[in-house]
Amino acid sequence: MQPKTLALIDDDAEYSEFLAQFLQEQGIAVSRFDDSNALLAAPDAFSFDFYLVDLMLPGVNGVELIKILRRRTDAGVVVVSGRLGPEVFREVITAGADMYLVKPVQFEQVALAIAAVQRRVAKPAAADAVWKLDRASGELVVPDGTRIQLSEADRQLLECFAQAGGEPVTREALLNKLGREVAEGETDDGLSATIYRLRRRIERATPTLVPLQSKSRVGYVFRAPLQLI
Repeated sequence: MQPKTLALIDDDAEYSEFLAQFLQEQGIAVSRFDDSNALLAAPDAFSFDFYLVDLMLPGVNGVELIKILRRRTDAGVVVVSGRLGPEVFREVITAGADMYLVKPVQFEQVALAIAAVQRRVAKPAAADAVWKLDRASGELVVPDGTRIQLSEADRQLLECFAQAGGEPVTREALLNKLGREVAEGETDDGLSATIYRLRRRIERATPTLVPLQSKSRVGYVFRAPLQLI
């Protein structure tokens, strides 16, 4: 599944030109922006189905741009950047990005990442389809009937989301549920990686859209009915 429209924000002209050409061959209408301010000034800035964002940008930096996008759109956001390090991963995922790819990366890998995220963020055909958390067996029951074995951390997180009833859950509440504490001055609490692994566990088991999304400056939200059984 690919989006119909995509904004590519990257100041590397040669790289973005060839990547845009490759994605257009996949049937995606790509609009290129070499400056984050150029995107934000565009009349359709928040109307794209998808965003590919570099982090080192003229104008508003990539992380701040992601935060702005998250306040205005639920579209998929993938970061493609040369910046490395676990703190960078946490920063972009906390800001609201759905996935983080490190340059150099093959165009085919970018297209696969776009398709994977698009499956997750696209509007479900049945938004009221019920997911179930079976506490006795430690499994997540997908609306299509698939049963997914969960880790203890997965179960704790999903219990939080079930109790929230579709409302966002703060990072602090999730960390408290997991029994984790972050010492003063530390920034990496590991929550972003735990959420990412849970998403991947579900995506590997079923083609059903995963309604687990980040909520910029808040935490995460499970955008579908989730029952405890």
